[in-house]
Amino acid sequence: MKAETLMKITGADFYTGVPDSQLKALCNCLMNTYGIDKKHHIIAANEGNCTALAAGYHLATGKVPVVYMQNSGEGNIINPVASLLNDKVYAIPMIFVIGWRGEPGIHDEPQHIYQGEVTVKLMEDMDIRTFIISKETTDEEASAAMEDFRRLLSQGKQVAFIVRKGALKYDEPVEYKNGNTMLREEIIQHIADAAGEDPIVSTTGKASRELFETRTARDQSHKYDFLTVGSMGHSSSIALGVAINKPDKRIWCIDGDGAVLMHMGSMAVLGANAPENLIHIVINNGAHETVGGMPTVASKIDIVAAAKACGYPNAVSVDSFDALDRELEAAKSRHALSLIEVKCSIGARDDLGRPTTTALENKENFMKFLAE
Repeated sequence: MKAETLMKITGADFYTGVPDSQLKALCNCLMNTYGIDKKHHIIAANEGNCTALAAGYHLATGKVPVVYMQNSGEGNIINPVASLLNDKVYAIPMIFVIGWRGEPGIHDEPQHIYQGEVTVKLMEDMDIRTFIISKETTDEEASAAMEDFRRLLSQGKQVAFIVRKGALKYDEPVEYKNGNTMLREEIIQHIADAAGEDPIVSTTGKASRELFETRTARDQSHKYDFLTVGSMGHSSSIALGVAINKPDKRIWCIDGDGAVLMHMGSMAVLGANAPENLIHIVINNGAHETVGGMPTVASKIDIVAAAKACGYPNAVSVDSFDALDRELEAAKSRHALSLIEVKCSIGARDDLGRPTTTALENKENFMKFLAE
């Protein structure tokens, strides 16, 4: 099915969401149709944020909005769906479009396996009627499903299109780029050099994949690194938990701008606790690159000022390798919570691999290393 056909079938003129690689066709279509336009299309920080934003749209217009997301974001919408949208509360109608990662029988990464198993069940448990779109779904079948959905929406209920891998198509190209010059993989190599044998907690997506490949290329052990392959936005909190309980070790956190935005309150908790042995590095390319390259709002905010306002005693931004190396060494020597924002370009190697160890092996090796 063409992405523009699905948009026409929903009949909506406002979309908000968090990008997903399985919904790349829809995301690209939205960018070519609307761009980032607060009247029609907003990329939000997390899926709960999207849901509340869409609820506000409905309250102001009386129209039905669309919220798009990867199925990993279902957990973030449970609270607003149950306590805000539900017809026993405010009865706010909404259409969800959900990319189905980890669908049973389809090979996927470990962080998607269980989420894929419970994707439809979670929606059903939340009293959200679903319709699954596959490669074989016809426009007529999707239209018929939407007609059934309209009856439910008129009753203040929510509905969801669950999109299987490869089910949506969009033929027009979209180029995502920024004016930064530093490559993320090289940034991570510089961080690994500075960290030495210190523990590193890295965020979900290509950052963790590039850290894994850096260790492999250098014939180094992977025991130093905890790869947060799922749980987007939580790597800094994991690092905080490690830092508090291993005060004799310097802990590094490699984060991304989209992840920081997703659960930004964690910065306030970090700043309030201010562990002296934690270095928080935010690689900022202003994009959800791992899932296609759509923009975040990180290019429009001051992450350094936010960190300082949250209580970080040290926070700087760099856009060159000379400055990065200088600040990495300074952070190592000062024994105080530090944040380094690194301005990064968009892009990665086409042949970038994935971790060859299992998530369980990663955890066990990291824990053994921390216990040494």
